[in-house]
Order: sequence, then C-alpha cells, then structure tokens
Amino acid sequence: MQTGQAVKETRVIHASYGRYLEDFAVGDIYEHRPGRTITEADNIQFSLMTMNAHPMHCDGAFAAKSEFGKPLVNSGLTLAIVLGMTVNDVSFKAIANLGWKEIKLTAPVFPGDTVYARSEVLEVRESKSRPNQGIVTTRTEGYKADGTVFMEFTRMSLIPRRGHGVGDE
Repeated sequence: MQTGQAVKETRVIHASYGRYLEDFAVGDIYEHRPGRTITEADNIQFSLMTMNAHPMHCDGAFAAKSEFGKPLVNSGLTLAIVLGMTVNDVSFKAIANLGWKEIKLTAPVFPGDTVYARSEVLEVRESKSRPNQGIVTTRTEGYKADGTVFMEFTRMSLIPRRGHGVGDE
C-alpha cells in the first residue's frame, strides 16, 4: 500500500518523461538510448505474429541463397523498434501521432545487429484549431552500431503546451 507521499513521488517521476511544445526547438537533435540488439527470435516472432511469412525473414536455407547470404530482419520490426526508441524524447506527452511520411529503408539489418536512433526537430508550430497544442515535426534516423544508417522517416506529433497535458494539474 502506498502512502500519499509515495503516490506523489510516482507522479513526479512519471511527469519527468517527454517534452511539452515549449521544450522543442528547431534544430535540436536527440540521441535515443539505449540501443537494441535484434535477435533471430525477435525477427521470427515478429514476422510470424504479423503474418509475414516471407522466407527472407524466417528460412535460413532460403536466405542463404539470396544476395545477402543470411536472413534479413523484417523492416516492420526495425520501424517499430526505432519508433519506440523515440518515444521518451519526442512523443511521450503526445496527444496523437498525426502521421509518418518518407519512410526510407537504406540498408539491410540482420539478426545480431545493434540499432540506435536519433531525431532532429524540423518544425514546431501552434495548432490552428487547438490553442493549447501544437505540431512538432521530426526526422528520425535509425543506424547500426557501425554507423550505417538503415532507415529514416519524418513524423508529425500533436503535443500539448505546458499545463495542458494529460495528468497536468
């Protein structure tokens, strides 16, 4: 059972994640950590869970005959991981993701690769229809431990102004 003090501390810790509209500035770059090593099990489970049975993701003998010589990580999985890595810095306080565009897959990812991400703030503007919110546009790159960029995308997020987020008192 938590005391009133413990409940208050939990709220304060929770509220320290994410940014309000006023906290974003064009040109800011966020290095998202920790990285994530993608395993063969991650790849197979995600592929089968999403009903993507392409043999490049789950049949080592088939993939061995390809130009890559081994299985590729499902690009849906890499997108989900990279997007997830951005949440604490970009969209933890978001009301909604408004969209993604220009998703580019620029290099293969293999089981065993460790991936990282970074996001740059491209635009911050007030919402025309919601005075206590605004739209933040970011460009995110996913890159491997060796520095190879394997993915990039642009995302728009609806972010509250300070004092107008869920749980703000």
